[in-house]
Amino acid sequence: MFRKLIMSPAIRPILLVVFLVVLWDLTIRLFSIPAYLIPPPGKVMVQLVEQWPMLLSESYFTTEATVWGFLLSIVVGVPIAMVIAYSRIVESYVYPLLVFSQSVPKVAIAPLFVVWFGFGILPKVITAFLLGFFPIVVSTVMGFKSVESDMLDLARSMGASRLQTFFKISLPAALPAMFSGLKVSVTLAVVGAVVGEFVGSNSGIGYVLQVANGNFDLPLMFAGLVLLSVIGVLLFAVVDLIERMMIPWHASQRVN
Repeated sequence: MFRKLIMSPAIRPILLVVFLVVLWDLTIRLFSIPAYLIPPPGKVMVQLVEQWPMLLSESYFTTEATVWGFLLSIVVGVPIAMVIAYSRIVESYVYPLLVFSQSVPKVAIAPLFVVWFGFGILPKVITAFLLGFFPIVVSTVMGFKSVESDMLDLARSMGASRLQTFFKISLPAALPAMFSGLKVSVTLAVVGAVVGEFVGSNSGIGYVLQVANGNFDLPLMFAGLVLLSVIGVLLFAVVDLIERMMIPWHASQRVN
């Protein structure tokens, strides 16, 4: 029973986290690392407990900007990827521009969004969108381009319309690659939201990190980083759950 519990897929990540926390604490003790360099996990936990109402409140703003930026990435990225996948002319024009846009550091252009759109949620959403947009486009293009031509020819020979071919063959075949991009995108969207909070915001976990850094409060800073990691993991889990519901037939969803 105990061995079965240990080998459970839900328990393994928790065990790994516990192992890493213990290793973190032992490393600090063995090498006598001062707290102003790396705080011990106990102090981080104390800050998590004491500052929990504030951290929970600030995490709402970061999560809100992340989700809106991620949804905007889907709404804009998927149609563009479909056009690129089905048109070589559009691909030759648009794809290089998309690659070029990704070489521009988002930290460098994020202050422009604050100048243009103020200190509200919009700059954070745009930054989250810019970081989460490209993985969705690349993976979706790859998914639609990977559809077997024999299946498409078979559908046409049986009299299927373009719309039927798309919904019955092309879209289901592209969904696994699309969800791979969505998983990468949702984690990058968290980073984008925090970047937006760094350059111009008075709310969110990014703002908390800035305040903690200014006060040299490393335990609070690590507590904020832990909470950011939890937000990323939860959003990733939501996307993974939706993937399991939409493509249960795919090989990646089979339990060995």
